[in-house]
Order: sequence, then C-alpha cells, then structure tokens
Amino acid sequence: MRFGLACLAIAAVVIAGIWTWLGAPALTPHFPWQAGEKLYCISYAPFRGSQTPLDPTTRISAAQIDEDLTRLAQISNCVRTYSTDYGLDQIAGIAARHGLKVLQGLWLSSHPEKNREQIDTAVALANRYPDTIRAVVVGNEVLLRGELSATDLTTIIREVKAKVRVAVTYADVWEFWMRNRDVASAVDFITIHILPYWEDIPVPASEAATHVRTIRQQVVDAFPGKEVIIGEVGWPSAGRMREGALPSRANQARVIQDVLDVAKTGNFKVNVIEAFDAPWKRALEGTVGGHWGLFDDASRSLKYPGKTVSNHPYWQWQAAGGVVLAILIFVVAIVTRGKDAEPRAWLAVTLNAIAAGVLVGWAVENAPVESLGVGGWVRSLAMIAVAVVSPFVLTRGVMKAVPMPALARLFGPVEWRTSDRLAQVMAGVLVATLLLGLLVALGLVFDPRYRDFPFAPMTAAIVPLLTHSLVVRRAEGRRGAAEIGGTILLALSVIYIVPNESLANWQSLWLCATFAALALTLWRVRGVPG
Repeated sequence: MRFGLACLAIAAVVIAGIWTWLGAPALTPHFPWQAGEKLYCISYAPFRGSQTPLDPTTRISAAQIDEDLTRLAQISNCVRTYSTDYGLDQIAGIAARHGLKVLQGLWLSSHPEKNREQIDTAVALANRYPDTIRAVVVGNEVLLRGELSATDLTTIIREVKAKVRVAVTYADVWEFWMRNRDVASAVDFITIHILPYWEDIPVPASEAATHVRTIRQQVVDAFPGKEVIIGEVGWPSAGRMREGALPSRANQARVIQDVLDVAKTGNFKVNVIEAFDAPWKRALEGTVGGHWGLFDDASRSLKYPGKTVSNHPYWQWQAAGGVVLAILIFVVAIVTRGKDAEPRAWLAVTLNAIAAGVLVGWAVENAPVESLGVGGWVRSLAMIAVAVVSPFVLTRGVMKAVPMPALARLFGPVEWRTSDRLAQVMAGVLVATLLLGLLVALGLVFDPRYRDFPFAPMTAAIVPLLTHSLVVRRAEGRRGAAEIGGTILLALSVIYIVPNESLANWQSLWLCATFAALALTLWRVRGVPG
C-alpha cells in the first residue's frame, strides 16, 4: 500500500512537471511589430465560422467587414484581398474610412464569364478609389492551379493595366514566376508567395526567415529592374507536422517576427498571410488550412495579446485535471487490490496514470482544432473516450491479474465466449482502440497530405494495453486471426508512414511508436481454443 501511495506521488509530480514544461512561454517576442510600427499589409478574407466562398450564395455584410477592419487598422497599414464577389467589393470603400490601403485582388479561374465579372469589378474599384487601392493583383496562383496559360494571363494583365491608374501585378508561388518569366514584362512589380511550411521540402520554423530572404534574392536576381514584394508569407498555429515544420502558436510568432526583421534589414515589403483564421479552408487543406491567422476566428481576438507565447495557454487547468485523473486511477487500483499487489503492478498503474494525466488533457485541447464536421467530432470524441476508459479498465485488469482474452472469445462461437465481465470489457477496449488505430493508420497510408497525427489520445489508450500485456500472464491457447491481421496491418502501416513523413516529423514517429506498441500487444494475445 505504501509503495502504491509513493507511486501516486511520483505520478502527480511527473504530470505537473510535464505540463509546466509544455505550458512554459516558448517565446517573448516583439511580435508582430515594435512600438509605433504596423505591418505593411496583411491578407484579409472576411468569412467567419460556417461562411465560405465555396457556397455561391454567401454574402458578407458591410457591418461585418467594418468590424474586422477596425481591428486590422490597429496593426496594419493595408489589407490584401483576393476576389470581388461575396460582398468583398465593399472592402475598398470601408478601408478608406479606416485609413487603410488595399492590394485589390481579382480571382481568375478557367471560367471566362466569371473572369470577366472579376476584371470589370476590380477595374471599377481601382478607378473609384485610386487613393486607397495601392495596386490591382490580377489573379492569384492561377498558373500554379493550371487554370490559365501564361499567355492568356499576360493578356488579361495588360488589359487591366490599360484601364487603371494604379500599379498592376500578379501573385503566385515563387517557382511559377521562375518558370513563366515572360509574365514579368506585363506587370509593374512582381508579387511572390513564399510559404516555408508548404515548400516541397518543408522548412523548419527556425530556418524560415533565412529561406525567405534567400528565395526572394533568387527572384530579384532573375528579374533585374523589377521590384519584388512578398505577397504571402506566414506560418500556421495548429495542424500536422510536415517533416520538421511544426505548426504551433510559438512557431507562428517566431516565423513572422523573424521574417519582419529580415524584411526591415533588407528593405523589402511583406504581406503577411493572414488576418483571421479561416475555418472554411479546413475542408480543402485539413486542420492546418484553417489556422494561419494572427486573429482567432471565433473571438476575432489577437492570438498574441501579451509579451509571451505558450503553445498550451490553459496548461494549469490541464495539469490539475491530469493529477485528479491520476488519483482516480490509483483509487481504482487500491479498491481492486491495493494491499497485496506486486510492485510491477503498481509500476504499470503509475505508467497508466502518467499517460492519462498528460495526454487526455492534450487530446481534449486538440479536439476542437482537429475535428471537422460531424464525422471528425465523432472520431475525436471516440478517441478521447477510449483514452479515458482504457487506464481505468486495464488498471483493474492488472490488479486482478485477468489475462486479455483473444478477440475470438468476445465475437467467436458461443461456446468460445468468456463469461468474465472484466475480460469482456478489456477486450472491448482493445477492439475499439484497434479500430481507431487502423482508421488513423490507413488514412495516413492512403491519403496522408492533410491528416493530423492524434498521438495524444492514441497513446493514452494504448499504454495501459501494453503495460497490462507485459505485466499479466497471458492466457493459454493459440493466437487468433484477428490479432494476426491487426498486427500485420499496423506493422505495414508503420513501415510506410515513417519514411513517408521522414524522421524529422516527431508527431509521426510518436504515433507510429504507439502503433508498434499496439501491434506488440495484439501479437502477445492468446486464448483461442484448440
């Protein structure tokens, strides 16, 4: 009993210590501007919540735009727009009242009739607000998307340029300027996008500013005599890793601060992407697509109101909740078999409690960020449920020394099925964890680009299964087909995911380690009769 209480004390200290480390301010920036300074420009799309440009009936009100621009005028001298429909044609007039300049965008696509509407509206706006609109951006990444040829694009640029009195440019990823150099002859200046996170070889946050400076200089050298501005640069505050590029609040602050410092030193202009988080982009780009804003979508508040940045701003509550969860797990252990339990059983309980105490709170924090639509919420809640239930059930199994039954003893012929209620529940937890694990693993094999790595809930669920497997003597009998099949699928998934995501992606490595632990747990299960 004393040994168990000592283990509880250790678990509580470890949980509190890990959360203190996770929640510690990662940066104390002068982000994103120093006293008296504002951003040169920032990308702005007014869509909130469920509003989306993917719905042609969407119409943004002037009042909503006015509210947003009131906030943006405090941090920026300019906003960049991308289209003239959905009510975005109101932005220039409202920006003028707030003293904001505008990089007026018009959206080009493969639909000539829609292009004509965009062109005519943008030209009219530029001529109506010549003191507000700094330049017209004729198309955004239309070459990247392959929806227009460079020749057709150049024709449109020259048409717009002949009709307006302001500067005219085109915006695209820097590589497509290098591949289509003739377009430069039609524009007044070159607008390039440099997004280190989305590069073919992702760039870590620590190297992002150097990368931006290097790439811009390459473009400057390729187009002598043309001004080159950065039309998009930024970093996501949430989402999946790409190799060594980790989305986080601290990394977002660091990248933008570093890029602004480099721009000031190099005396070039930068447009930050973007003003507000954009939930609608999650349908196209996953979690990461919706979290490039300096402002939160729901509250419309700046993500960095103070002088410090924490990736887990509510870590104190998560630490307290984790300690309470650990205490409850130990209570279950004590009530089940506290007086005569072996030390190794208490060590298993300690690991279960630490995993749950740290990772359940992390999973709860990630759920609203990673859950898209009803299906996403169902999956996230199912993972959290398994992460919470697993340590309690398997702790009880460890303390009572009940072996994990083969899955055939839960779903097989009636004469094979176990009547032990605890064994049934343990097998149910194993099945639920296996199904969720395979859902995640196979998704990362067949459609990985925008999928997250739910390492927190999966680890909290799998650690108790593994500790039980290693501590409790396994049942007599042979290995079942379900266990063999699950082990093979998980092992093959790990073999594919690790090199595909690279060794620099710790989120992937962590998740794959949990899959390997689950595969080992399955492989050790016995109990099929015969």
